[in-house]
Amino acid sequence: MALRITDECINCDVCEPQCPNTAISMGPEHYIIDPDRCTECVGHFDEPQCQVFCPVECIEVDPDHTEDRETLEAKFRRLAVS
Repeated sequence: MALRITDECINCDVCEPQCPNTAISMGPEHYIIDPDRCTECVGHFDEPQCQVFCPVECIEVDPDHTEDRETLEAKFRRLAVS
């Protein structure tokens, strides 16, 4: 599953540099995660780094973008080649 940032985001700038896939960027009101680039850090880390470092715990699983581990690994391999 891709992750998403909720409205509780305080725009602290901590998550963006932690993302190895550059999936996080500033949106109109707060940071957003591009589901096409989010692998939940599969292939890089054991757990999503944005969630680890978020001081307000506003990053959650995006139910609109459900993916199993195999799909996330395939996405990681595709992004690594790009």
